[in-house]
Amino acid sequence: MFKRQLAETATRVQAHLDAVMAPMGQLPVVQAMRYASHGGKRLRAFLVTESARLHDIDPAQSIWPAAAIEAMHAYSLVHDDLPCMDDDDLRRGQPTVHVKWDYATAVLAGDALQTLAFEMVAHPETSPNPLVRADLALTFAKAAGAQGMVLGQALDMAAETAEAPLTLDEIITLQAGKTGALFGWSAQCGARMAQAETQPFARYADGLGLAFQIWDDVLDIEGDADKVGKTLGKDAVAGKATFVSLLGMEAAKTRARDLIDDSCAALDSYGAGADTLRDLARFVIARES
Repeated sequence: MFKRQLAETATRVQAHLDAVMAPMGQLPVVQAMRYASHGGKRLRAFLVTESARLHDIDPAQSIWPAAAIEAMHAYSLVHDDLPCMDDDDLRRGQPTVHVKWDYATAVLAGDALQTLAFEMVAHPETSPNPLVRADLALTFAKAAGAQGMVLGQALDMAAETAEAPLTLDEIITLQAGKTGALFGWSAQCGARMAQAETQPFARYADGLGLAFQIWDDVLDIEGDADKVGKTLGKDAVAGKATFVSLLGMEAAKTRARDLIDDSCAALDSYGAGADTLRDLARFVIARES
């Protein structure tokens, strides 16, 4: 049931992204944008649409921020893969954008996807209330920028040349930005659109985002490269500290499971209505990619 719902959301989000980008023509930068925005599990979009459903937001509205978060995520992956950052040749089992096109096209495609994300969040069809759209845009900027995702990426890059490996607390801080900030915005999106309480969804997302990254570290060692769709083992080769290297494999898995239990408990007040979000949380530590 959950996987079917996730797949249906992915299809809807892709159709929306395709429709929004359809009038943009066929320049290489636009082709690269379309290429980069295809594929993936769409977990962040699913968080948006499910949190919106819990607050009785019309799906015709929530599809806009759902597509926006995926455009933002796509931009982050395009830039993360660049030679000046993680220098990856594969993403989702396909050549990365700078490999398929070139460095400049990848930078511009990422820039354009980021601005497209804000365009969709601010679109009048996201909400008839301009104050809601302004709040979504403001919190989106904080989650994506130097107080969130970009901060996490900067800390990650600094760690590569640091004299000592990161401590566990430092990795948690890093991942709260790099991965957790956009998960947090996505999970709280429905409540923000309804102008309702966001705290339960913030707590839910805190555990979810950290467990997601722990499981990424697990997959980097135990995963199947064909299923994961990117080069594995790079952290170990680089000598980077990870949750697995600091905690050990079994302790890392236990930590992830405990975090997911806390995430699920955060939504107790929503009863069975939040079961799909609980299913998503459990999926995060059961996935193979």
